[in-house]
Amino acid sequence: MGLTIKNVSKSYGDKKVVDNISLEISKPGVYGLLGTNGAGKTTTIRMLLGILKKDEGEITWNGKEVERKHVNFGYLPEERGVYPKVNVYTQLMYFAKLKGMKEEKADEAIKYWMKRLEVEEYMNMTAEKLSKGNQQKIQFITAVVHDPELIVLDEPFSGLDPVNTEIIRNVILELIKKGKYIIMSAHQMSVVEEFCTDILILNKGKTVLQGNLKQIKDSYKANKIYISTKQDIKEYVNELNLNIYLEKDNEYEIDIKEEEQGYKLFNELAKNNVQVEKFEIRKPSLHDIFIEKVGEQ
Repeated sequence: MGLTIKNVSKSYGDKKVVDNISLEISKPGVYGLLGTNGAGKTTTIRMLLGILKKDEGEITWNGKEVERKHVNFGYLPEERGVYPKVNVYTQLMYFAKLKGMKEEKADEAIKYWMKRLEVEEYMNMTAEKLSKGNQQKIQFITAVVHDPELIVLDEPFSGLDPVNTEIIRNVILELIKKGKYIIMSAHQMSVVEEFCTDILILNKGKTVLQGNLKQIKDSYKANKIYISTKQDIKEYVNELNLNIYLEKDNEYEIDIKEEEQGYKLFNELAKNNVQVEKFEIRKPSLHDIFIEKVGEQ
């Protein structure tokens, strides 16, 4: 069951934009598809949704070759596409019917989602009168209004203020609890870390890292310590020949090569009666790992 992509490639002329990638999503949850601009993410998404034809390989959903009739999917593309001159309710009804919904059920679902995303007041307005963030919420509704099994979210938080970000965040968490299969592409690594259990990082169409996110992070040694204190500690850091990566208001991120260096600094601070409010040894974040894997390119 679920989605399987096996040895899939796609070329445009002489340029291979997706090169022999494979992944499997066998249980509900969020899978992170990551990469720099032009890495092949959007092409991969369009192939797995049956929008583009692959050149090689196999893509199946629940054991069947991917065709539009076999996959009940929702897609939030990175390129937003509401119709600016069209009434919001009218275009949501149009998209719902395109997905095979009957008018009565579509009406019920549209009203539910507009209330859930706090855009009810815009139902009879043209989309052009909405803010960019509210237009994005309308497009999010088009991706989920028909209750799809597989949902692809390409930069779902782009352009949203903190309030609307929290609304969409909570909706995604609800979709996870409902057992949806979700593929998420995002440039904010903190977003991916929050939602995704497994990831695949593409660079120039090739897979450069793949697997369970927790296991990937656990495979790395600690490389930083975070310390929050009541006073300046630079003299103690310098005595141990450590490098301060980031400093602000007596909060420090410090580079280390071994965890023991962090404990030595902590002991030195304690010996000198420095009040430590927080001390944390940190492994590389997904942001650090992403830069390591694709930054040089």
